Order: sequence, then structure tokens, then C-alpha cells
Amino acid sequence: MTEVFIYDHVRTPRGRGKKDGSLHEVPSVRLAAKTLEAIRDRNGLDTSTVDDIIMGCVDPVMDAGAVIPKAAAFEAGYSFAAPGMQISRFCASGLDAVNFGAGKIAAGSDDIVIAGGVESMSRVGMGMSGGAWYMDPSVNFPAYFMPQGVSADLIATKYGFSRDDVDAYAVESQKRAASAWEKGYFKHSVIPVKDQNGLVILDRDEHMRPTTDMQSLASLNPSFQMPGEMGGFEAVGIQAHPEVEKITYVHHAGNSSGIVDGAAAVLIGSKAGGETMGMKPRARIRHFTNIGSDPALMLTGPVDVTEKLLKRSGMSIADIDLFELNEAFAAVVLRYMQAFDISHDRINVNGGAIAMGHPLGATGAMILGTVLDELERRDLNTALVTLCIGAGMGTATIIERV
Repeated sequence: MTEVFIYDHVRTPRGRGKKDGSLHEVPSVRLAAKTLEAIRDRNGLDTSTVDDIIMGCVDPVMDAGAVIPKAAAFEAGYSFAAPGMQISRFCASGLDAVNFGAGKIAAGSDDIVIAGGVESMSRVGMGMSGGAWYMDPSVNFPAYFMPQGVSADLIATKYGFSRDDVDAYAVESQKRAASAWEKGYFKHSVIPVKDQNGLVILDRDEHMRPTTDMQSLASLNPSFQMPGEMGGFEAVGIQAHPEVEKITYVHHAGNSSGIVDGAAAVLIGSKAGGETMGMKPRARIRHFTNIGSDPALMLTGPVDVTEKLLKRSGMSIADIDLFELNEAFAAVVLRYMQAFDISHDRINVNGGAIAMGHPLGATGAMILGTVLDELERRDLNTALVTLCIGAGMGTATIIERV
């Protein structure tokens, strides 16, 4: 199989996913196009050599529909020879876009691929594309369907995480993200979003609340108690996990991922592709895989997929220097650290989606780039990137510096 390398990555800042967010007036296609422009311009890329553009988009409807990466390529002025496709595996879409492109390169069908994702959650709300998992009883009954927040609270209850535990994790995420920005850790990968006049709209993650402390979080009411108790979803969770007598509700807006707008792109290729571009690789994509997991717990897929990936790769937890796990909810990361006995100084070292937000289709590509930068900064070698996924799935990728 052909080796696959990472040559570059960029992302936009994450804008608040509300109508008053700085990126609300920027359509999804424009956010995606900004990342394509940056990848091209900073690398002097001949876009006629791009074999594919693959982007995750969880809700590809309205102005995010109609194969948005191809539309973005038109807006970015790419060669007509560069094709595009969009994929969705819910929250892992951006990472799976990279993995899908890597698979094409490994198989020898492509040499240069741009992969990533985009989501404008202020313009296309979460769940706007609908689907049987949400709406069809013949599907959601056997899937133990419930809101993800109720699943997160089920995880916290089952594995013994208190309100203080999840709040303390959230406070640390905010501190780490603020520190990373203050130290300039994102300056080489985050590209400012500008308007048509060249004026900067946003050049910094907008969702962060660096003054967050335990006292301010303690004032927030649990967000998922009403749907759990009044909506009947707690009964669904207990039916799937009868060892849990009652769910304790600990998650709220302050210890859950933020709703934001954003896009990311990762330039990957074979050795021959790199030579064509005149570029040196930064990392090798060593292994990747997916898994289906418990649909009621739903968000424990990262544990299951990591076990599968390590087994398939012949590696162990000790072989991984840094971990990046999307902070969908605080309990997701706490459970992962508990399962593998990982210290917090090895995972999400620059904060995560609790502080900076989670633009669904783009996040996987964003955190892949974040951990690559951190490997280089610390002169370390290997990292594992993973995300939990709706309906009970997991995706994971191991990269290695070269």
C-alpha cells in the first residue's frame, strides 16, 4: 500500500453559532472556500493536480447542500479538474474525510487530496437534514434513541463522574484554550476570515470564556434533565442499562461542546504527490478505523474504536505520545481517560470543543491539525485522534511525525 502523508492543514476561527455570531453572514461554501484558498496560496499548489476534495458536512442542506466542496472549489478559483464530494458520519465527518482520502491514496487511485469539513451551525441548525434515526420509530426504538446530552449523563452516572468532576474538566478546557491562544499556538494554522473588501471579520475563536470558574458553572442548571425525565428518555437509558437505577444530570452548556461555525482543510498525499507539489511531509497517517458501539451510551465509541485500532496496528497506549478527543461532553473525555488510565497532561492539551466549540463536520480535521502542531512543538512522535459519534459509533486515526 502507498504511504500517505500530511503536508499542511488550516482552519478558520470558530464563530459563535448564533445569529449574532461573527461568521453568521458567511455562507458555508465561503467558509470552505477560504480554507481551500489558504491551502493553495501558502503552498503554491497547482490545483489541476488535486485528485479530490473531500469534506465532511453533517447537515448538507440549504446553502450547505449540493456537494459543497465542489461548490467551494468553484468559489476558490480552483481548476475545473479538481472534483469534490461531501460525506457525513456525524461528528467524525471531518476526520473520516481525511481517512477516506488517505484510503484512496493508499490504494493508488489518488496522489493529492484536500480533505476536511465545514459546518455553519448559525445558518443551518443541527438536525436540519432530518433522518430516520430521529424520526422513525422502527429505527429509533431498536437504537435506544435519546438526545446525546442524556447519553452523556448516562455515561457520567454509570462510570461515577460527579457534577464537580465534569465542571472541573470544563474549567481546565477553558484555561488550556486561552493559554494556547495567548502563546500563539494557533497562529500558523488559523486563517482569518475576511469580507469581500479584505476586512477581517474574525481571526480568533469566538466561543471561549476564559474567566469560567467552578462558581460560575455551579449556577447553571442541568440542560438535559427535562428531556430525560419529562420526555421519557431516562427510561430508555435505564432499559438499555438496568444497572443504572436513576440518571444523575450533570451536563449543561458550560461543560458541553459549543455550537459554532467553522471550516478546516488538510492537504494529504503520497510521496510522489509531495514531490509534484515540491513539499516535504510533516506526518504519516499510520492507521485508521471505525466501529459501531453501544447506541444508548452512544458516546463511548472512542474507547471501543481505540481498542480496535491499537489491536489492528499492533500498538499500545504507551506508544501514543498525545491524544486528541473531541470534547462533545466532559464525561466523554473523563471516561476515555478512565478506561485507558491516561493522565490529563497527554490529552487535549490545548483545550477543546468545550472552550472553542464544535463545528460538527469540520471538528475532526481541526483536531487532527491541532495535535500535529503540538507534536512538532513538543518534538514528540505519535498521536491518536478520535471522536464520539451519534447513534453509537467511533472513528480514530494514528499519525506519526516524519
